[in-house]
Amino acid sequence: MRPDELACANCCGPVSEGRCPVCRASRDQFRRTMGGFNAPLWLWLSILALLVCLLALEAHFA
Repeated sequence: MRPDELACANCCGPVSEGRCPVCRASRDQFRRTMGGFNAPLWLWLSILALLVCLLALEAHFA
């Protein structure tokens, strides 16, 4: 679940907009607990997965 899918019980707005202090606190807590989206980590994991696939293909066709 992402913060833009959550609705604030205080102001009935999306938590991602941070309209009120409750929204901002919930959004910050969500980011701390879920870690957010760490693009560099996903980039490195994708590159690693690609290299593993290439090595497997090379070993299969060698």
